[in-house]
Amino acid sequence: MGATGQMRRAAAAALIGTAIEFYDFFIYGTAAALVFGEVFFPELGTVGALLAAFSVYAVAFLARPLGAVLFGHFGDRLGRRATLVVSLLLMGVSTAAVGVLPGFAAWGWWAPVVLVVLRVCQGVGLGGEWGGAALLVAENAPAGRRGRYGAYLQLGPTTGFVLANGVFLALQLRLDEAAFRSWGWRVPFLASLLLVGVGLFVRLRLEETPLFRGVERTGAERAPVVEVLRGHWRTVLAGCGAITVGYALFYLTTTYALAYATTGLGVPSTVVLSMLLAGAVGKAVTVWLSARRSDGWGRRRTLQGATGLAVAWGLVLFPLLETERRGLMFVALAGAMVVLGCLLGPLAAFLPELFPTRVRYTGAALTYNLGGVVGGATTPLIATRLTEAYGTAEPVGWYLAGWGVVALFCLRMLPETAGTDLARAGGLRGRAAGTDFPIGPPAV
Repeated sequence: MGATGQMRRAAAAALIGTAIEFYDFFIYGTAAALVFGEVFFPELGTVGALLAAFSVYAVAFLARPLGAVLFGHFGDRLGRRATLVVSLLLMGVSTAAVGVLPGFAAWGWWAPVVLVVLRVCQGVGLGGEWGGAALLVAENAPAGRRGRYGAYLQLGPTTGFVLANGVFLALQLRLDEAAFRSWGWRVPFLASLLLVGVGLFVRLRLEETPLFRGVERTGAERAPVVEVLRGHWRTVLAGCGAITVGYALFYLTTTYALAYATTGLGVPSTVVLSMLLAGAVGKAVTVWLSARRSDGWGRRRTLQGATGLAVAWGLVLFPLLETERRGLMFVALAGAMVVLGCLLGPLAAFLPELFPTRVRYTGAALTYNLGGVVGGATTPLIATRLTEAYGTAEPVGWYLAGWGVVALFCLRMLPETAGTDLARAGGLRGRAAGTDFPIGPPAV
């Protein structure tokens, strides 16, 4: 197969596989906001049940770094392709099992216990997915077009989000409330098995990346996570801080805002889901544009501009929602999705460019998923507490803006990587100098 054909297959496999994995991950967030409190935690009251559902939601984020280390280890030692097949299977089976899990009425407290276990498995699977898929694209793409091809991967989460919310919206429109809460919510989870079949068909036809074949010849790193934590820990921490605001913005918009608008403001869930789906179209456009422009503008410069937009939008997001005027609510949610696309577009190229080939899977995956723990796992919980304490969601916007400031600081610490030769990426200026950033001047 020619290099162009392999590149196209790698991009398609990254898009399809990541869309499926994030579909599986996102349907839990939607179900948690709409029904899981009632199904699995009915004895805790309205707020307590919502907090419990969001807590189980957060468990998967805590498991994602474990998945990054586990799959990163095998991905850096055995290859990207086989590891991605296993991560897809783990996520798909765990998600389908949620669809047949009895609720509290049938199993009592065993039901939420098993739900936690399945959510951990989901988190481990997704923890190994993004990093491997990013490498699949980055290690096949030409240096000057790595951002452009990385856009295909970053469209995967958007596609998964549209699928997840579209299925829930269709079910709510076709079923009455009782049927949806009784069995309808299970359909998206069971449908995961069909999607996984498609993903496996695509991924099993891939070849290993050329850069990893070079590592196979010279010998793989025996303990990739040890090398990452010993030699690249500053990069991991700075990268984590740089992407945290994107996670916070996403889960505030798609999970917490959905719950707040439906339970706190009394807006029908079908209306909010429709707004989010429309906003996802804008997100897809800005993912594509920001990813492509990062090849010319630079990864860091593009992310700095997007982070500034996130800080500004965080301050208006919830005041607009609380007007309860449908037009302004749409502007709030769709605008947040557009800004989010600007934040996410360059990441599939940026994070792999920060680490050398021998530990790239572990380094990129660990950075990406630690950002998820900090920005995604706790954000819905903190937002719920802030709103309960102050009687308004406006302080949540300040919380988001604060993470934006942290992200800007972390981006200043990281190098520009656009145009980096991946075969040489991740070299050190010298540990005595106190830095572990790649050699070379910033790309213009």
